[in-house]
Amino acid sequence: MSSRWNLIAQITDLHIKRPGELAYEKVDTAAALTRCIDTLNALLPRPNLVVITGDLVDTPLLDEYEHLLRLLAPLELPLAVVPGNHDSRAWLRQAFPAQPYVRTGGALDLALALEELDVILLDSSVPRSDHGELGPQTLQWLEAMLARDAQRPALVFLHHPPFVTGIAHMDRQNLHNAEALGAVLKRHTRVRVVAAGHVHRSIQTIFAGVPTSICPAPNHAVALDLSAAFPPSLRVEPPALHLHAWDRLNQKLITHYVPIGDFPGPYPFFAPDGRQL
Repeated sequence: MSSRWNLIAQITDLHIKRPGELAYEKVDTAAALTRCIDTLNALLPRPNLVVITGDLVDTPLLDEYEHLLRLLAPLELPLAVVPGNHDSRAWLRQAFPAQPYVRTGGALDLALALEELDVILLDSSVPRSDHGELGPQTLQWLEAMLARDAQRPALVFLHHPPFVTGIAHMDRQNLHNAEALGAVLKRHTRVRVVAAGHVHRSIQTIFAGVPTSICPAPNHAVALDLSAAFPPSLRVEPPALHLHAWDRLNQKLITHYVPIGDFPGPYPFFAPDGRQL
């Protein structure tokens, strides 16, 4: 542990289609993922883990998972994934067989010990439904997992956000039993963040006393419509990811918004002689 930082990159909502197909007839999600992987591979210091919080594919089809794996092959960092409402549990398990799933069937929950952190991935997907729920087995396992060590910091990742964003058509699809998750978090205060996806926007709030965020997507955003003035819509906005940085010195979690792409810089603020440029 020579570095001050324990870094976990979060990406979400890849929506990979079959080769040559566009999401919603507008978005080249495969090209977006390729740009995202280039950004991840260039990060310094290097993240210790990349977490994908669901909707890895779009329909889902087996062809999409095969295409996804080809696109992910250039990623040079360890990877952990959890399904979203666009995923198939069976095909995701087949695509990522090495993940240490808690059980052989049902929800694809897992936990990873990442040095001094517990990284907990909860499967909030409900087969053939858009909304999210955490099943009784998942909640019982989470309770037991958090009870193991009251002092060890934990980060919780899932697809469906447990709070209302104000975007009505997405809020109808959020985590429907969020109060059950909140009750567990209030009993076990070692969780430092709840990190979700699903809405394709960077959003932050406090849930059950815990900082809670939604990660932006590498491809398109759900339109920011707080008045329900439009039908459910997307916008092609600048893509980004979240970098969750555990500060070992101060024992705090800091989350950075990282734009995806190749941008000019870095340029120094000061000349070699100390003069401000």
